[in-house]
This record gives sequence, structure tokens and C-alpha cells, in this order.
Amino acid sequence: MNLRILLTGAVIPLALLAGRPAVAAAADPMADAFTQAASKYEVPRDLLVSVAYSETHLDGHKGEPSASGGYGVMHLVTSKTLDRAATLTNKPVSALKSDDAANIAGGAAVLRAYADELKLDATARKDAGKWYQAVAKYAGASTPEVARLYADTVYDLLAEGIRATTPGGETVTVPSHTVTPDRGPYGKAGDLDKPSTLAASTDYPSAAWAPAHSSNYAVSNRPASDAIDRIVIHVTQGSYAGTISWFQTGPRPNPTSAHYVVRSSDGAITQMVREKDRAFHAGDYNRRSVGIEHEGFVDNATWFTDAMYRSSAALTRDIADRYGIPKDRTHIVGHSEVPGADHTDPGGYWDWTRYMQYVTGSGGGGTNPHTPESVCGSGYKVIDSAALGTAGTVYLLYNSDNGNNCVATIKKTSLGTATATSAYLEVEGKARVTDSGNFAYYAGPVRAAAAGKCVKWGGKAGTSTYDSPSEHCG
Repeated sequence: MNLRILLTGAVIPLALLAGRPAVAAAADPMADAFTQAASKYEVPRDLLVSVAYSETHLDGHKGEPSASGGYGVMHLVTSKTLDRAATLTNKPVSALKSDDAANIAGGAAVLRAYADELKLDATARKDAGKWYQAVAKYAGASTPEVARLYADTVYDLLAEGIRATTPGGETVTVPSHTVTPDRGPYGKAGDLDKPSTLAASTDYPSAAWAPAHSSNYAVSNRPASDAIDRIVIHVTQGSYAGTISWFQTGPRPNPTSAHYVVRSSDGAITQMVREKDRAFHAGDYNRRSVGIEHEGFVDNATWFTDAMYRSSAALTRDIADRYGIPKDRTHIVGHSEVPGADHTDPGGYWDWTRYMQYVTGSGGGGTNPHTPESVCGSGYKVIDSAALGTAGTVYLLYNSDNGNNCVATIKKTSLGTATATSAYLEVEGKARVTDSGNFAYYAGPVRAAAAGKCVKWGGKAGTSTYDSPSEHCG
């Protein structure tokens, strides 16, 4: 072949002369990575995205580890899922830590391996609900209860749908799915999404109880032994379930815990150390403070939701009132403000102005820090309500993005005290779902897909009950 003739007759791309095809950069690299990994390992694509979003909000943090040693979008954990992913994919650990596509493939490979151990055949693998036990195992949780909490979070996201923006500006979406999770043995595990029914278990009535490992805190007798005059605000650098599991793991070289952990999506709270005891969270302030961890990462503002701010502020206000702590920024501080601290949390995205307004009640939100929108979550708008005497109001909300309804009962009296409260939602043709118990501020959220269906809804607070007719059809 006469190369000179070719060069004079046409312009040849350099990539072809070098023996390599020219490949355009993918317009949606992360979305493509999820699609390719899901196809290769036969994991439902939207479930794979939901696992990643629950762990990191699709932010790989440039290869930096989480507090519990997890890397990348799929939060592959050292000595656990990271090492297994390397074996399954034949990819180097360095790539699994820092390359989004490799990390996503690694997470998919591990999930598929767990599915194979469960003997899911090709038909079962197409049903996202059959993957529940594999997702629960992926958590690497300290207890079956925490594994269930983790998996339930993933399936809640799958039911609600996801619209996330990656650090690179790409939008990744998951439509809402109606999925029946096959919990298997995890169905018998305790549900940490329910506040403790044992009054002695928690210092705060709305909190669930999941005790930290005994090596991660010091038994004490505060405030008799040490006055409690500070509240320290932290960010977990990890997920809600992952943090609970981390605090329950021990003994280890650097024991760590906090008294409370708050979830991003809905403000759910788990207590892990009794307030009388010293959690290991703030160095010299351990003796004098109560520590509150907030799910998320300091460099990603999407974790700091209004539901989280309101729920945490209600907790902080309750603690301050019980110990006589002034509700100001001298006594309510960030981890970074503790003398001698080498941490940066809660970071520059934490909205101290809004938070302190909720703590002091000066933010215009009323005495109950929760709203129906904050309870039900992003995208839900109130479409109907009914007063429950003077004790509260039950609300019906709708999310036009995914066609879901949500019901929440917001208390107006006995705030901070656990009293009988309920909320329910019944979609035409389906069984009624109810959230009922002794709650400090609200009942719910009760969510269900209801597009094109009539619903019945209602709730109870105090002695008042509301039951709607079949309505809001469409």
C-alpha cells in the first residue's frame, strides 16, 4: 500500500494510523457504567443504582475512603467487598478504589456472587425483590437488624425512584418500582425503623435503640460524675446503616461512637450510647458532651435535608432542655470546633443558621419541628388534610414524579412525649398499611404507589380519629 497516495487523497485520523480506533468519550459515563455492569453480572440495573445511592449518593469522593474504610460509588470495603471484587473482576484494587466504572463493576460482581450463593436462577435474578438477602449481605452489617435496615433503605429508594446528579454533572435516574422484597430470614429481624417500645432503652422517645459495642464507649454516671454542657454535631462520612454497624464493631484500634445517629432522607434517629455514658466522639469533650452523628459526607450538600435538620434540631432541643444547656453556638458546636480536634465536620455545607433557628424555634416552623413534607420526603406536596381535634393534623401528600401518595400525622400537643399516634393509607385493591405506635412528634410516613387509583387515608392523635372516604382517584 502506498501511504503517500493515501495521505494525498484523504485525511486519515491519527488514531487509525496508530492502529487504534477513535472512541468518543461517553456522554453519560456513570449511567453507562451501571448499565454495562448490570448486564454483565445480571443484576437489576435500578437495584444496582439504588445500592450505590444509599451508600454514597453516587459520589466516589476521588478515591478517598469513608470512615468505615469503604471506597468509591459502591462503597467497597477493605478486607470485605473490596477484596472480593478484585478477585471476581480481576481488576487491581487501586482501580476499584478510584475508577467509577471499575468500582461499579466490582459492586455488581459481589452482588452477583451473593445471589449465586443464594442459588438465584436466571428467572429469579430478573426479579429485584429476590435480591433482598443479597443486598442485606452486601451491607457487611454487624447484626441482622442492621442488615435489614440497610436493605430496607435500598428498597425504599427503589420504590420512590431516584434522580441524582453526580460530581461530574451527569444526571442518573431510577423510576419508581413496585417491588415485593423477599426478606427471607431477615423478616424475623428487629426493625430499627421503628422507635423503641421499651421506655428504658432510649433517652429520647422517638429514637430506635441499637447499642454500640462496649469497647466503643465508657460506662459512666453523668451528669452526676460529669456535667453535660455541650452538644457536638458530627457528619458520619458514611451511610446511616453503615455507621450503626461501624459503632457496633469492636474492639478495634480506634474505638469510636456517638450517642445518636440521624438519617438523611427522613430524619430517623437511632441511639447507640446512653447519655449517662461517655461516647468516644470528641476528644476532650467526651466527658461533657452528647454527640450526634448525621448521615452523609461533608463535601456533598445533598445529604443535608430539611427532614434531617428538623429532626436533629428537635433532638438537640430536647437534650438542651433536660440538661439546662443554653441553645447557642457556644454550647452547640461542630466537631471541628472542639479544642484540639483534627476533623472538619460538619463542614461548609452544614447550614448552621437554619439549624439553630429550628433548635430555638425562631425559624417560623412552629413548636413541632416536623412538617408533612419533611416526613414524607423530597417531591411530596400536601393535597389534603384533616384536623385531629387540637392534638394534630393528618395529611395526604402526592409525589407527581413517581405517582406515590404519602400519609403523615403531625402532632400539635404532647410534643416530645411518646403518645398514641397513627397514620394509614389504603390504595384501591390493596391492603391497608398503617404506622401506629407511641410517637413523640409524628406518625408515618406511609407511602404507596397510587397513580390511577382511589385511596382511603386517615390517622389518629389524642382522642381524635379521621377516616376518609375513597377519594383522590386518578
